[in-house]
Amino acid sequence: MQLLLVEDDARLGRTLRRLLEGDRHVVEVATDGASGLEVAATWPGLEAIVLDIGLPDMSGLEVAREVRKSGKDVAILMLTARDTVGDRVSGLDAGADDYLVKPFAYEELAARLRALGRRAAPGARRAEPKLTAGSIVLDEARRLVTVNKTPVGMSPREFSLLECFLRHPGQALTRDQLIDQAWPYGVAITPNAVDAYVHYLRDKLGPAGSQIETVRGVGYRLRDG
Repeated sequence: MQLLLVEDDARLGRTLRRLLEGDRHVVEVATDGASGLEVAATWPGLEAIVLDIGLPDMSGLEVAREVRKSGKDVAILMLTARDTVGDRVSGLDAGADDYLVKPFAYEELAARLRALGRRAAPGARRAEPKLTAGSIVLDEARRLVTVNKTPVGMSPREFSLLECFLRHPGQALTRDQLIDQAWPYGVAITPNAVDAYVHYLRDKLGPAGSQIETVRGVGYRLRDG
C-alpha cells in the first residue's frame, strides 16, 4: 500500500517507517497536521493514512475531517493514547475507519492495515458508484447522500450504516450484521448504540427515514421506496 504516516514522535515515526517499508509499503512521514494534509492533497496514489490524534499544530481529528471534506477516498487508521468509548466514537465520527491504542504491537498495526487494504481492494465493493432506494441516493464516489435531490449531511458512521442498508434492500439485518458491516473491526459497539444510530439516520432522512423498518426480534430492514 501507499501509506502516509502522520506522527510527531520522531523515534516512533522512524521505527514505523522502517517496519512498514520492510513489509513493502511505500511510506511518507509527516510530523504535523498541516504537512500531513499537504501530502494527502498532492499524492494521487495514496491508499491509507496512519494518523496520530495528538499532533503539535492541530488534532488528528481535525486532519481526518479535512481529508474527508476534500473527498479523498483513503483508509484512515487512528493512533491514540486514549481508550475511552467517547474517544473511539469521536475518532470514527471524524472519518476514521479503524482505531489503535498506544502502546501497540507492530503486528497488530500490520494486521489492521491488511484488513483495510482488503476492504479497499478491487471487487471488494460493487462497481456501481450510486446506490438508490426510492428517493434516497447514495453517491459513493462523492460520499454524498441526497433525498429528493436535496443533499443530506451525514457523519461517516451514518453514511456507512445507510450504505449497508442500501446494499441489502429488503433484507432483515441483525444488529450484529450491521456492526460487522458498518463499523471497523475491533471497535467496541453495543446493539443499543446501533439502535441510536438508526434513530439518527431516520431523522436525517426525514420522511424517507420511514423506509428503514424495525423487524421485531431481528433488527432492521430497508424498504425500497
